[in-house]
Amino acid sequence: MHMADALLSPTVGMVFIAGSAVALGVSAKKLGEDTDERKVPLMGVLGAFVFAAQMINFTIPATGSSGHLGGGMLLAMLLGPYAAFITIASVLVVQALIFADGGILALGTNIWNLGVYPCFVGWLIYKAIAGKEPSGVKLSIAAVVGVLVALEMGALSVVVETVLSGRSELPFGKFSAVMLGIHLPIAIVEGLVTVAVVNFVYRIRPEVVKETLGLGDEYREGGISYKPVLVSIAAATLLVGGVVAWFASSNPDGLEWTIAKVYGHEELAAPEEGIIPKLAGVQEKVAPLPDYGFKPPETETAAEADDGEGEESWPAVSGGTTVSGILGSGIVLALVGLLGIFMIKIRGVGAEKG
Repeated sequence: MHMADALLSPTVGMVFIAGSAVALGVSAKKLGEDTDERKVPLMGVLGAFVFAAQMINFTIPATGSSGHLGGGMLLAMLLGPYAAFITIASVLVVQALIFADGGILALGTNIWNLGVYPCFVGWLIYKAIAGKEPSGVKLSIAAVVGVLVALEMGALSVVVETVLSGRSELPFGKFSAVMLGIHLPIAIVEGLVTVAVVNFVYRIRPEVVKETLGLGDEYREGGISYKPVLVSIAAATLLVGGVVAWFASSNPDGLEWTIAKVYGHEELAAPEEGIIPKLAGVQEKVAPLPDYGFKPPETETAAEADDGEGEESWPAVSGGTTVSGILGSGIVLALVGLLGIFMIKIRGVGAEKG
């Protein structure tokens, strides 16, 4: 559901960049008030896992489409809303700048659609269902319902942002119907993945889940050991990003598939002048691993890049994919860790002044 710049007008893009920046500022302030500094490594490792997991597109049967994990709801359930929002925003920034996944102008809308809805709306649903006595069953129901609502809100938001941008090629009624329809099975799969990961963490360290719900006071004195969770998630990240990503579906994702159904092509033609082509040029230059693979030599033609064959092999065993999965996960881990350390330092300075 990563939007491209071609779907947006500069005005709409800048409005959502500003809105997402405000949400990030509020989240940073709230997270800075958290006294548990051990959450920072967990943020980094979970962010790395979500990055790797988003590389795996799974086929939606009988549609010719595919979907991938959003991860915002998973992060919210294990980190709380504010830490989760900062983490998913970091993932999206790395994807846009290093891997050219999602436009630069569209970065604000992507953070809004994939971050605000699961981390805040989905979080409220989760908290209401989990209650003061969470259990495996409650967590499972909360995960599925939260993901369904958040992902459908994000899908509808894509439609609204596109229509507000004046892309009349995509009429609101048909665009929203197809978009919401294809993202329903995607949400179900993501909900089940979220259930599996959260319940795994709940079995080995229930205090991690309870702490995010405000029920972990009894663990504060002795401290929460995140080590078993960190080791398990880190190992899963290396496996998913380094190997499992080879098995990703080559079918267009839900947004591309929807545009093709409504418009006839998977991508809308981008303007030839203005800020959008300039940003595309910047992204092309700064992204070292576009589309999660090595850049082909400048002298290589498109036909040569495809080995002269019209079809892609599956699984797509690729060193570029493996490097992208591991390197990208490492960059997310480092970025989130640096942000966490920075917020801790700012909090310490503020406490000294107070």
